[in-house]
Amino acid sequence: MFIPKRILFQKNTLNYEIGKNIYNFFKDNENIEIVELNNNRVKDKIPGDGIYDFYREGKNTLVVGVHSGIKFQSCKPSAHYQLPLFSGCIGQCEYCYLNTNLGDKPYMKVNVNVDAILEQAQKYIDERLPEITIFEGSATSDPIPTEPYTHSLAQAIKFFSNSSNGRFRFVSKFTDVDSLLDIKHNGNTEIRFTLNTNKIIKDFESRTPSMEKRIDAAIKVIKAGYPMGLLIAPVFLYEGWKDDYRNLLLHLHNKLPEDIAYPITFEVISHRYTTRAKNIILEAFPQTTLPMIDEDRTFKYGQFGYGKYVYGKEQIREMKNFFEMEINDIFRNKEIKYII
Repeated sequence: MFIPKRILFQKNTLNYEIGKNIYNFFKDNENIEIVELNNNRVKDKIPGDGIYDFYREGKNTLVVGVHSGIKFQSCKPSAHYQLPLFSGCIGQCEYCYLNTNLGDKPYMKVNVNVDAILEQAQKYIDERLPEITIFEGSATSDPIPTEPYTHSLAQAIKFFSNSSNGRFRFVSKFTDVDSLLDIKHNGNTEIRFTLNTNKIIKDFESRTPSMEKRIDAAIKVIKAGYPMGLLIAPVFLYEGWKDDYRNLLLHLHNKLPEDIAYPITFEVISHRYTTRAKNIILEAFPQTTLPMIDEDRTFKYGQFGYGKYVYGKEQIREMKNFFEMEINDIFRNKEIKYII
C-alpha cells in the first residue's frame, strides 16, 4: 500500500466520495502533508529544483484529481481504450516508459469521478455493439498500491462484471490484491502482473516487490477465479538472458495450481527508449547502467508519432522465436497475445 509523503487535493475533489475516503484515511497521520489546492497547479507544491530531486519527491506524492473530458485514448495492442482512473506509479523503475509520457509528472494521481468515467465507458461499449470492447486500466499507471483506500479498481471490476460486452484488464508489479479476491467479477476482468528476471528487478526496478511476491499474488488471483495474465517486460538481451528468462518461466509454471479456469495470457515486450526518456533517465538516475547506446539500436517511429530506439530485426526475431518456443513448451493452458 502506498503511504505518500504528501497528498494534494485538487479543486472540488473533496466533494466526491473517493476524495473524502482518502482524506479520512490519512487525516490523522502527522507524517503526511495534506494540501487542499485552490487550483490545479500541482508542481508548485512538490519540492525539488532539478529532475533528480523533483522525481523523488514526486514519487512520494499522491494527487487527487478529476478526469476532465470525455474522450478516452486508444490503447493498442493491449485494449481498445484506456480507462483513465489513474496515472503514475510509485515504483522507481529506471527504464519506465512513463519517463516519456509523464516526465514532468512523476507523481501518482487518482481520479475521483469514477462514476462519470464508467458512464463514458458504457457509451463506448454501446457504440461498438455487438463487438466486445476492452478497457485497459493501467496504460499510464500501476493502480494497485492505492486500492486499499480508493477502491476504484473494485468499483470498476463490479461494473464490468455486469457487462455483456465490456471487459476490463490492468497490470501491476505490486501485490496488494487481497481486497479484490472476493469480488464477483464473472470473469470479465483480467488481472495481469509484470514479471522480469531477478537481475533486472535488482538492477532497475527500485521500490517494487520481488519476483517471488508477484508470482504469489498472481496465484491468489488465479485461485479467486480471475483470468490472469503475465506481462514480461521489458525484455533485455544481456549475456545469459535466455537462461534467466527460461528459469523465470519454469519457476512460474512450477508454482501454478493445476486447475486454472482461464488460459494464462502472455504479453512480451522488448526494451526500447526514446531520446526524451533517455535524457530524463540520465538526470533522474545519473549512475544508471541501462543499455541506452543509440548506435547499438535501430531507430523507428511508434504508433504515436515519436521515434524510439529498439533492438535490431535479427535480435527481435531471436527473442520472438525464443519466447514462442519456451512458452509453448512449458505451458499448456495459455495464450500468447503478442511478442514485440
